[in-house]
Amino acid sequence: MKNVIIILMMLPTFCFAQEANVMVQGTTNNLYTVHIATAKENFYSIGRQYNISPKEIAPYNNLTLQNGLSIGQTIRVPLKPSNFVQTNKTAADEVAIPVYHTVGAKETLTQLSTKYNNVSVATLKVWNNIKGESLSVGSNLIVGYIITKKANNSLTISNTKQTAIESKPEQEIVNVKEEPKTIAIPLKKPVVLEIPTKPAVVTEKPIEQPIVTITEAENSIEDNMPIKDLGTGIFKASYKPTNKSQTGVAGVFKSTSGFNDGKFYCLHNDAPQGSIVKITNPANGKIVYAKVLDVIPDLKQNDNLVIRLSNAAASTLGVSMDNFNCTINY
Repeated sequence: MKNVIIILMMLPTFCFAQEANVMVQGTTNNLYTVHIATAKENFYSIGRQYNISPKEIAPYNNLTLQNGLSIGQTIRVPLKPSNFVQTNKTAADEVAIPVYHTVGAKETLTQLSTKYNNVSVATLKVWNNIKGESLSVGSNLIVGYIITKKANNSLTISNTKQTAIESKPEQEIVNVKEEPKTIAIPLKKPVVLEIPTKPAVVTEKPIEQPIVTITEAENSIEDNMPIKDLGTGIFKASYKPTNKSQTGVAGVFKSTSGFNDGKFYCLHNDAPQGSIVKITNPANGKIVYAKVLDVIPDLKQNDNLVIRLSNAAASTLGVSMDNFNCTINY
């Protein structure tokens, strides 16, 4: 008799819905952060999270308020003096969400001070516990805060780091231990695994392979969906090479897209969002063309990866493992 195990999947933070940290992007006069829409989110709920009117978010993304959002859709949220401040003082019903900047080559504290609303160098040092003047390339530094109501906030509150500001003696520094950040995305149908022989022992452990849902209409994700012979994918016609190439380790994320329509997607840190990249499996010479959805999330499981591909793209490349070597042209 078959034993049926129903597994309700609790996914890690990004399930590509939202990064652990709120990261700042853009230039001094056009700062923004990227939010990945989750189930049932709209412009109004996102606006409440980031303390900004939805009437500013929609046109900033060349969208209208009447249009709904798809799960996994990338939304740029403007960071303005009204919602992005250089203080972590809050009222009793508010919470301060830190906003981070990733340090680039040759960047200095003085440059960051000028870029982010003239926050003082001394304040940046206190927020980030910096003793000297040098910065580590690739490190994330707090450069301001989003002050929002606790009742409206569904950002990862456990990620907030309570720090002293401007070294005022009357302020108390509270060290909060960071806890694991998870977001549960309910599936409309449970995933059922049927085991024909002896009962299996299910051990709880983190899901190493993230899941990306491309559209809200797709209700479930299966590990072994049959893939048609779709060649190198429908994005080949839009591929415009710039003689840039990269070789390294690729990872895989799960998606229902691509198995029947040839729409292959990827995450890549260097190719522009929306551009097409060519991925080659040197082990067998197979090639696919994939559209870049966004950058690779700054998570430990993504260390040393040069790209993440949808599982449909990996299947077309003849890959059955989570990580494999590849060559990228873009």
